[in-house]
Amino acid sequence: MDKPKLQPHPLLDATLRAVPRRYRLPELDDAFSPALDASPATTLALVIEQTRAALARGETPDAALKDRFTSALARMVRDAMRADGGDPVFQAMVLRHRAVPVREYASLSARADQDRRAIHAAVNAVAHPGKQQRLDPGPQREALARLHACVGAAGWDEVHDAVQRLLEMPQTPALPGAPQAERALAQLLEHPALARLRRLDALASDPLVLEYRTLWDRYGPRPGSASAVAQGLSSRQRGDAAEALAAQALEALAQRLNAAANASAPYRVVTSMRVPAAIPAAHKHAKSEWDVVLLGQSAAAGETADETPAWDVCLLVEVKASVDAATTDFPRLLRGLRLLAHADEDTVYSFATRQGTVPLRGAALCALPSAPTALSRTVLYCCDAPAEPTPRLLSAASRMQLLSATPTLDFAAALTAAPSADARELEPVWHALLEAPGWRAVLDQYATLRQVRELMVHTDDLLAAV
Repeated sequence: MDKPKLQPHPLLDATLRAVPRRYRLPELDDAFSPALDASPATTLALVIEQTRAALARGETPDAALKDRFTSALARMVRDAMRADGGDPVFQAMVLRHRAVPVREYASLSARADQDRRAIHAAVNAVAHPGKQQRLDPGPQREALARLHACVGAAGWDEVHDAVQRLLEMPQTPALPGAPQAERALAQLLEHPALARLRRLDALASDPLVLEYRTLWDRYGPRPGSASAVAQGLSSRQRGDAAEALAAQALEALAQRLNAAANASAPYRVVTSMRVPAAIPAAHKHAKSEWDVVLLGQSAAAGETADETPAWDVCLLVEVKASVDAATTDFPRLLRGLRLLAHADEDTVYSFATRQGTVPLRGAALCALPSAPTALSRTVLYCCDAPAEPTPRLLSAASRMQLLSATPTLDFAAALTAAPSADARELEPVWHALLEAPGWRAVLDQYATLRQVRELMVHTDDLLAAV
């Protein structure tokens, strides 16, 4: 049976059509002619789109396209590897690719937080201050206090030495909970997590690792640092302010709709709308919280069992700081719409929002479109960033996938030894683009970018259109 279709209010439909789309991109057809000095990223975007179009027509992309692709990718790599004005993230990736100590350091760093938690837990099991208080003052109690302090200071060699000293000390009086505590100390001494953390500390002074860390520091503050915390707080504050502006624009739209509608069809706005677990579909990797939502009541909306009015979703708004953020979010948004579409038509679901719990009709959720080309009347990305004078045609995610491909990293590593490295070494990336399922998103990247930008509006433009 076909799903019911939402019928947008004519004023809502007209408003959405009237909002300027300042982020819109042109179609890259045969008439599109980039400048002769176009950046390698722009050339790659054009070549990839021409390749996608050729494959869609059942044609095999010719050698000229392949050569333009490898040449542009080689230029992008050379630009990224420049000592002055290059890309520190890519340079760090190349250093990790070619240097064994850096690879080991990066691998250990990736699980360091988990290892630290494991050692903290193991030390607390025998040396927590509460356990220390059960001992009379003396060498054992002091040794336990040193062990606990070493963990707090993240001195992993010192932790090892402190455990060793405890095990060598006469166990009189016995440790709290002995002999289990003695076994725990012996296990801690041989704990793989402690060995990894000690190795991580040892590698930190390697010259190549120092260079690797310097490159990452050029990109931004280290995770967990005071600068990173301050940056995160500032980003959240900007995000909250942008969401408030989007909610203000939708509130104005709801007021206009209410003024144009009769009393039986009110509209309202909610924020931070969370999808309930009761919807029978996988929630993993799907958007489960919507920033700002316009709700309406139709004649079919009815009431819940306790006579609370039920609502329909009319417009879903996501607030993003940039086009790149929206493009990265888009697959998750589509999965979120498919999740909502799994609602049971005859069920009313309770959604938590900042304005309280709101009942939504399953029938209206089922009617929400999930095809990427059918979202213009249901979904908006709101952004307060200015439109770029020359928009980037290659998405950040596609650029990163191209640069992080193993043949690309091999080519970049070869450049460090031989600046005249041959761009033909990049042909495996071209073949992956044509054939590998994992490269489909890159092949479709411009079509996706256009879809996302069609859904994007500046918050000021939305408010003005209302």
